[in-house]
Amino acid sequence: MKSKIQKITPNLWFDSQAEEAAKLYTSIFKNSKIGRITRYGKERNEIHGIPEGTVMTVEFQLEGQEFVALNGGPQFKFTEAISFIVNCEDQEELDYYWEKLSEGGDEKAQVCGWLKDKYGVSWQIIPATLTEMISDPDPEKSERVMNALLQTKNKIDIKTLMQAYEGPLY
Repeated sequence: MKSKIQKITPNLWFDSQAEEAAKLYTSIFKNSKIGRITRYGKERNEIHGIPEGTVMTVEFQLEGQEFVALNGGPQFKFTEAISFIVNCEDQEELDYYWEKLSEGGDEKAQVCGWLKDKYGVSWQIIPATLTEMISDPDPEKSERVMNALLQTKNKIDIKTLMQAYEGPLY
């Protein structure tokens, strides 16, 4: 019997760090694991000079979400046009993911809760309540939160956003 296949699976193109990245990501996120690993055969060596047996793809899961990491070569790089959102329940969880994923990444790319990891993959480390706060039907509340968010230089401080959401004390 076949196992259930996820309908949409993100495929991440790395130069040659697919296995390394999958190991890092699965070490950071709970409920994660590495699955099937495929390797290049003779034909890729003959055409592109990639040694036979080199990792081609690594299937892995993060919090139940399936991913594939591909060692495809240096032709393509990651951009901020695609990012992965990590919804965090509290400041401790937010700090944990920020610290682990930003390690070795581009510090100039750290703004408003966004970061790039050491492979160039973009992540948004945000409070789980952020979407509710910025889409609040009270435009004053949502505007205050958005203004506080836009002033964030790197990692989000949940207390600051909550204070903006609740508004000034009179």
